[in-house]
Amino acid sequence: MAIDPAVIGRILPGHEALAERGRLRFFAKAIGETDPLYFDVEAAKAAGHRDLPVPPTFLFCLEMEKPDPFVLLRELEIDVRNILHGEQAFEYHTLAYAGDTLAYASTVTDSYSKKGGALDFLVRKTDVTRDGELIARLTNTLVVRNPKAQK
Repeated sequence: MAIDPAVIGRILPGHEALAERGRLRFFAKAIGETDPLYFDVEAAKAAGHRDLPVPPTFLFCLEMEKPDPFVLLRELEIDVRNILHGEQAFEYHTLAYAGDTLAYASTVTDSYSKKGGALDFLVRKTDVTRDGELIARLTNTLVVRNPKAQK
């Protein structure tokens, strides 16, 4: 079953997330970051930052902290066993730092099919702000496999 294109323009429930120092350090270590400005507040300040900077892709981790990350999939009756993470893009405007509370506001911006309806694509854009200032715009594309369309 194809995704109804009427979903385009749908605004999803927003949420806020705290960029906490310990989690930032853990994430930086997990991705193999070695620059001390991601671990040591004094090194970050010496480099001109007010605190530990948020590693760029960590914004996606905080996006997944929304109270119900799968609400749209349930409402569209998409079985999570049939989805793939197709693409993630980041457009940065300014840095976020440890201690910042970031607001996430998402909108479905596109839905289309390929391979004769065997694959549907659902595109969501999320604005990440701090006190109303745009930090980044995240674009996420999910691929939905339609088993009934397969030959």
